[in-house]
Amino acid sequence: MSPPGNYGKHLESEGFRWINLGMNRRSLNPWSELQVLMALTSLYRHELPDIVHHFTIKCVIYGSIAARMTGVRARVNAVAGLGYVFANNGLYARMLRPPVRAILRLAVCGKRAKLILQNPDDVKEFLDYGLITTEQVRLIRSSGVNTKRFRPVDDQQKSDSIRVLLATRLLWDKGIREYVEAARILKRKGKSIDFLLAGAPDSGNPASVSENDVLKWREEGTVTPVGHVENMEHLLSMVDLVALPTYREGTPRILLEAAAMGLPIVATDVPGCREIVSHGKNGLLVPPKDSVAVAKAIKLLADDPDKRHQMGKAGREKVLAEFDESIVIEKTLSVYKELLPEFEA
Repeated sequence: MSPPGNYGKHLESEGFRWINLGMNRRSLNPWSELQVLMALTSLYRHELPDIVHHFTIKCVIYGSIAARMTGVRARVNAVAGLGYVFANNGLYARMLRPPVRAILRLAVCGKRAKLILQNPDDVKEFLDYGLITTEQVRLIRSSGVNTKRFRPVDDQQKSDSIRVLLATRLLWDKGIREYVEAARILKRKGKSIDFLLAGAPDSGNPASVSENDVLKWREEGTVTPVGHVENMEHLLSMVDLVALPTYREGTPRILLEAAAMGLPIVATDVPGCREIVSHGKNGLLVPPKDSVAVAKAIKLLADDPDKRHQMGKAGREKVLAEFDESIVIEKTLSVYKELLPEFEA
């Protein structure tokens, strides 16, 4: 079950029975939110699931309340990063934190509940806030990556000029501003580097970049926007390195996909990114909100093909050992088994 969008039909084509949930992620209208909660409660009462698995904070809160009200036997809640409310330091986000913490604490607790987090920093933060106990939390580092689908390609397929890619939801918190400014810095220095920007604005998030900003960057020649990309492995096969100057993550999928394809990475030294990037081995970590540092790191890798190759190879090895999706699936099913000993995959 998910809000309406393009992925519903993809899920159905894979054999799932998909249910449209009329949820607006940005909405704070009490009546609309109550209707969402009532719809979830009605569904759980009708379906009588043995176990429910919720993703993202809003779904975790509403789904857990509905599950408690209808006596669902087991709850698995997965939070891949703390999201806008915790990553943004604006007044609106800071005002939301206390009530969100209180409700989240209620949602994730219970004997038949487990919370899956993707990096040790988030685990520490949840424990420090008193939202969860060590017994209730499970650390599963990332959602995994299909290493057969994402694999290195021959460099001969790539362009003669160096191509850098930032692929993410177009949110300011993802470091879009720093990436664009880094591109301006290097272009002023005469560096022949193409800066690609994949992703679309997210109207459901207060931190979304506007369409006008993207259009302006295209017109001034700073970056090349390519929009939303379905075939990410094809796009990654065309670039030389990946950048993600984000402010905070769970464990970013784009970095896993990049490393799996043998690409070096420039990312910020923040929770989530440093789980994937070992500084100096498979990429470079830079301070957050520092466009000059981003530019320097990109230039260093752009100027050194041997270093790019060595780091790309190390990244592939790291993903195979730690982040292959088979590892993540096995660990997730073990959480189901903890809650329901009779569970069989």
